[in-house]
Amino acid sequence: MEAKNEARAILKYARISPRKVNIVNDLIRNKPVGVALGILNNTPKAASPLLIKLLNSAVANAENNYHMDTDKLYVAEVYANAGPTLKRVQPRAQGRAFRILKRTSHITVVVKEKD
Repeated sequence: MEAKNEARAILKYARISPRKVNIVNDLIRNKPVGVALGILNNTPKAASPLLIKLLNSAVANAENNYHMDTDKLYVAEVYANAGPTLKRVQPRAQGRAFRILKRTSHITVVVKEKD
């Protein structure tokens, strides 16, 4: 298989708002993989476990599919786009209904090899 200079992992339909994920994304962008995992392990946000799993998957893809050196990898891109919104209804006073929007995300992590 021909060597490619990037590997990616995508998580679709994650039940967390993209706005919440992007706060954590900004912490790990352009960091070496080891440093990024350390940051994620010590960040008390709901998005952290999702991103740890996704980053490990991207590293495994780089190693197994593209034969990259895992010690030279860094987080080149990480972003969260909005997925479909689940619409739910909460009852309110006097017979009214209040709409709740349960947002979902499509999260992408791209790792590249440092030259």
